[in-house]
Amino acid sequence: MLLLAGRPSFTAGETGAAVIRVAVGAVLAVLVYQFVRRVPWPRPFRLRFVGIHVVAAPLAAAAWYAGSSGLEALVPGWISDMTPGERAFEFLFIGIIFYTIIAGISYAHEGTARAARAEATAARTQLAALRAQLQPHFLFNALHTVVQLIPLEPQRAAEAAELVADLLRTTLEEQRDEVTLADEWEFVSRYLAIERIRFGDRLVVRSALADDLLDECVPAFALQTLVENAVHHGAAPRVAATEVIVTAAGSTSELTLSVRNTGDVEPRRPTRTTAGTGLARLRERLNVLYGGAARLMCTAGDDGGFEAVLVVPRRGMRDS
Repeated sequence: MLLLAGRPSFTAGETGAAVIRVAVGAVLAVLVYQFVRRVPWPRPFRLRFVGIHVVAAPLAAAAWYAGSSGLEALVPGWISDMTPGERAFEFLFIGIIFYTIIAGISYAHEGTARAARAEATAARTQLAALRAQLQPHFLFNALHTVVQLIPLEPQRAAEAAELVADLLRTTLEEQRDEVTLADEWEFVSRYLAIERIRFGDRLVVRSALADDLLDECVPAFALQTLVENAVHHGAAPRVAATEVIVTAAGSTSELTLSVRNTGDVEPRRPTRTTAGTGLARLRERLNVLYGGAARLMCTAGDDGGFEAVLVVPRRGMRDS
């Protein structure tokens, strides 16, 4: 208490001068930040870049000194206890440090932003490449269905060709990485219409998609990949009827899609290879879109059936 009581208090003039210095420094900080943004970090590094800042730093400090001194002269009762040379040196020293700190923060911020943009661009490029690989995958299978039907049932082959054309149009026009579950199910339904032409009564599809989940976000072509895998590994190798059961369930934070098919072949645990190329590419897309927040699990049942379960974060449909 005695030490605090013995400390000299600031005069009105000193307080006014301090406020002026801070205000001029704040304006200068904005100007320095704008200047630094106009002088991007060179790649490769060049000495001219260093020279620009070696000149700019003392000029900024001089501007701070001139602006502060001019305004401090208007403060009543303000008298500096330093000589003009000492004040100039103090402003120059602190001003250069001030400039260096602002420039360093600015370049660090720009570098972080640049890295984030590069990462986002790489992610979009990877997603586009994976989607480009996925689309021909199931379109080839759909066209194969048409080719198989041509010599046997030309009329049904024509119907299938029209459905394939609709699928192709959708895949070419769809540029979103995520769509609503309703849009995805509409696309899957067209795909299943083609496969029903191929398999007839051998393919039975059951679905349970709650209305309150239809506006949720899912990766484009994700459910189609799971259904295609179920048809390919379920109905294709069997003579008896195969059921494909599609369900959707939601919790507070996650959306779960399940596609299960019946089977009567020898049970086996699926691997990344046996689960199919489509599922492997879907896993890659999930990793890019959600990181560790999404999961794709594939299991074989005791009856020889196969189930794929996709879990993604529940967050509603985002603007495209």
